Amino acid sequence: MSDVLHPRVRPRRLRTTPAMRRLVAETRIHPAELILPMFIREGASEAQPIASMPGVAQHSLDSFRAALHEAAEAGIGGVNLFGVPEHHDAIGSGATDPNGILNVATAIARQEVGDALVVQTDLCLDEFTDHGHCGVLAADGSVDNDATLVRYAEMALAQASAGAHLVAPSGMMDGQVAVIREVLDENGFQDVGILAYSAKYASALYGPFREAVDSQLRGDRRTYQQDPANRREGLREATLDLAEGADVVMVKPAMAYLDVLADVAAVSDVPVWAYQVSGEYAMVEAAAANGWIDRDRAILETLTGIRRAGADAVLTYWAVEVATRLLDR
Repeated sequence: MSDVLHPRVRPRRLRTTPAMRRLVAETRIHPAELILPMFIREGASEAQPIASMPGVAQHSLDSFRAALHEAAEAGIGGVNLFGVPEHHDAIGSGATDPNGILNVATAIARQEVGDALVVQTDLCLDEFTDHGHCGVLAADGSVDNDATLVRYAEMALAQASAGAHLVAPSGMMDGQVAVIREVLDENGFQDVGILAYSAKYASALYGPFREAVDSQLRGDRRTYQQDPANRREGLREATLDLAEGADVVMVKPAMAYLDVLADVAAVSDVPVWAYQVSGEYAMVEAAAANGWIDRDRAILETLTGIRRAGADAVLTYWAVEVATRLLDR
């Protein structure tokens, strides 16, 4: 017997060359699995860069049109739209105004690229209220769940009328999916789907997003968004949304909640998506800008991890960049 041990099992054989590694890869990323969040600012004459999110901007309507066509040409799956209004009030009136920025942008997206991209609309009041919360406030300052559902139903009809393929309730109100499904069906919008923000956590990683939508938030959202300590609760919320008729369920944020994502993916009979949020984006960009990490590798590694955990598609601010890079390979 030789003094040198010779392993009988050698997993390294499948890592020997780039071609071999590519052939046996268990998880792949395709442009069609990437969705671009976009911000459209009312009254803007040109795109306005977001300081905390290098490479991301609040769009004017003209720059929005150009970015839509760029996204379609890159072959990504869709766009998720957020409006940044000039005026705010207690009930978020701009959210249901047909001439409000989000509904106008939705109609433009549907007209410009509606056959090439899925047009998704954020269904939440936070961008439109003067207090920055995701719902209507009660007299004691708390978020009134059931009064908010009335506004969500009105928003769903406004967004569907503007041309949304998917409305995306993100406010974490109890019963929101059921109410939205009912009002859409009763008004002839049976083909408009619901992307449910099912497991949405009260995360510190939303910081740059608050700048992106010019948030007016006072206080925090811990009475309706989930506690980051809770794993089973995320699965419970997703299960409730599935029962209420969600067409897609989503986990947000992504990278710090891969366990929740895997749990939801294991039981869902509809597509499961994840949102790689603004803080996740900003951390990679900041570290890369300081020379601490390889930016391009880090971007692909984070997206691969999210897909590996069970996401069928990912909302990411790198959607067009990554899609273009994949197509150029």
